[in-house]
Amino acid sequence: MDPSAITEVIRHRRTVKPKNFATRDVDPAIVRTMLENANWAPTHGMTEPWRFSVFSGPARQRLAEFLAETYKSLSTPETFKPKKYDGMRQNALLAPVVIAVGLKRQETEKISEQDELLAVACAVQNLHLTAAAFGLGGFWSTNIAATSDAMRDFVGMKAKDRALGLFYVGYPACEWPVGDRSPIDEKVQWIDR
Repeated sequence: MDPSAITEVIRHRRTVKPKNFATRDVDPAIVRTMLENANWAPTHGMTEPWRFSVFSGPARQRLAEFLAETYKSLSTPETFKPKKYDGMRQNALLAPVVIAVGLKRQETEKISEQDELLAVACAVQNLHLTAAAFGLGGFWSTNIAATSDAMRDFVGMKAKDRALGLFYVGYPACEWPVGDRSPIDEKVQWIDR
């Protein structure tokens, strides 16, 4: 294997929000490859806790309405923001593909929920890296509606399971965003004694 290839994909990955997606469709075969790669994430006890529900085509309209109404029902008069309400609806329609991310709890709960959450996060990173390799932007949204019990129920998960947000996928309508990171030496301590 060529280590430079994975380094290039990791450093090329970008968050691109739905408002910056082109109207171009995403080939279902690419989405399938993204999901297959997500399935190879590390998993404690081989529980494979990640679950995905893929919304495309007209199903996005149903998702859009659900998100907006769920946001409204979970908001108080003080926290409700009309712009956010509209955004919930629009994002689902601006992205050609929206993947609901869920965590399926192990029946015995032998593996901790934190371990399971981290496994799902690794699966989402695999989704995102694969999207980047195909020239697709992605955005993992963990807003109040996307992580609600109502979302969990909407995608048919059980009471012990968790909705962990939405992963929006699309081709950027603009140039590929430029990334930047502060030096790694500011974030690492080397301990050798």
